[in-house]
Amino acid sequence: MPPEGNSAPLLIRNARVITCDADFSIHDSVLIDGDRLGAVGPAATLASKNPDARTLDAGGRAIIPGLMDGHAHLDREGLKSVYPSLAGCASIGDILERIEKLVADAEPGDWIVTMPIGEPPYYFGVPGNLAEKRFPTRHELDSVSPDNPVYIRPIWGYWRHQLPISSVANTKALESAGLAAPPGELPETIVFETDGGGQLTGVIHEHSFMPIVELAYFTAMPRFGAAERVAGLRRSMEIYNSTGTTSVYEEHGCARELIDAWRTVNAAGEATVRASLVYSPSWHFADKGAYEDAMARWTGSVGGNQGTGDEWLRVAGIFADFGIEPDNMLRARAAPYTGWSGFNYDSGVPREKMVDFLTALAKADIRSNAIWMEFLPLYEQVNGKVPLAGRRWIMGHLDRANDDQIASLADMGIAMTSHTNRYVYKHGAIFRDRIGAEHENEIAPLKSVLEAGIHIGLGTDNVPTTLWYPIWQAVTRYNMDIDGPIAPDQALTREQALRCATIEAAHLTFEEEIKGSLEPGKLADLAILSDDPLTCPENDLKDITSELTVVGGRIVHDTGIVGP
Repeated sequence: MPPEGNSAPLLIRNARVITCDADFSIHDSVLIDGDRLGAVGPAATLASKNPDARTLDAGGRAIIPGLMDGHAHLDREGLKSVYPSLAGCASIGDILERIEKLVADAEPGDWIVTMPIGEPPYYFGVPGNLAEKRFPTRHELDSVSPDNPVYIRPIWGYWRHQLPISSVANTKALESAGLAAPPGELPETIVFETDGGGQLTGVIHEHSFMPIVELAYFTAMPRFGAAERVAGLRRSMEIYNSTGTTSVYEEHGCARELIDAWRTVNAAGEATVRASLVYSPSWHFADKGAYEDAMARWTGSVGGNQGTGDEWLRVAGIFADFGIEPDNMLRARAAPYTGWSGFNYDSGVPREKMVDFLTALAKADIRSNAIWMEFLPLYEQVNGKVPLAGRRWIMGHLDRANDDQIASLADMGIAMTSHTNRYVYKHGAIFRDRIGAEHENEIAPLKSVLEAGIHIGLGTDNVPTTLWYPIWQAVTRYNMDIDGPIAPDQALTREQALRCATIEAAHLTFEEEIKGSLEPGKLADLAILSDDPLTCPENDLKDITSELTVVGGRIVHDTGIVGP
């Protein structure tokens, strides 16, 4: 259900309206009529045809279509304020002081759970950011919290893309989890640190990007409930609106608890971001050979191009992943709770059954959403049985692709998303060293993909939340390790990058006819920007924000800078 919009038309004039239409035309005014765009063109013409319209002076600022995040995990951002932050702590003493204050406001026995040690959004350099260059121990936490369980959470590893991820528990928390000593039959990915006497120090390292311990062992600690997820979505939408994002595509899949939270926000008319959610199935208890039966049951809810829902919220398609690994079976102990993920940990199917699974999807007209190029040969096998052209199956994360792979993706009509934050900005140099400089142009080959006619959207993966970072990365190909570009031949122009964040991304959801460009009749989703993305210095692209964001004709973010 959309929020109520203004009834009178709104003429935004004195602007640089970057339409992102087929001609990439630029105008000086745009008219909003209800929840749609009425017209774009010269201010005098639009004013004469709409004398009763309210007016807003953009002060010469750039206006673009609302941005669409192709791999957002939007819900996570609002959850980051549920538990107290340790940001700014420069020593173990700082951490203890902050926890001592939390204990003073708690009842004996209440859990004290915090966000991770380090500085968001990436949490780089931990514990080297602390004066002691180490994590606090359980005994140090006990000194300020003898009667309250304390748990310092690990990061969600995909924020940093570096391992291990580490957490710390005090004695009361360890006792609550039944962890007087390291538990038996631990996966190799989990290391409970011990001291010289073999006793637990309270520091736990996980060589996995997704936390296991807090889901499988610390089951008594507070968790995100339905109310926290709903409130978190509201906060997240405000944050995404502030940089001009008005739509998201959640290709990694959503579990029922997250889908329900989205539906609650939309039913209350409180949504300010449009969403297309992909379903994350739980296969742990399913008959692994009954995929066609399962698809038949799901066709009515997630099948076809649009699945179920409306222009504000849709659920369509299935997330496809490999196997159910032992680590994921431990995480799945918490089901239906999913923690940070928002998707089911047991959504994978055995590799040997994957072609059967994907074929069942195709026959049921349910779109597959995968995020690993390992799926390409499987898509090709399915295409030999059930043609995929026109279905716009998804291949996300675009890490590496050669010319032959790109040609195959184009032939099947696969739509794509990128993950430049990882494969260009953070890991580009590491990736290049691994595959050899002669293959550098295969790393996140955005230009080659576009030239092949493939529709591709940009994604943030939630860190950072602004799509201007992926736009900047697509244009500059900047890598943090070498302080320079990775595969610069694959750089996009500013116009191309903007289109990938708008009209190209709209193809992910078959909505290019109703959004993604500023054209009459399309949804009135737009942003008035703090800087002009076509003319500002290249490195300023990442810092662009929205001064005013409109979704469905309604102002949902306003800094107050744009005047009447």
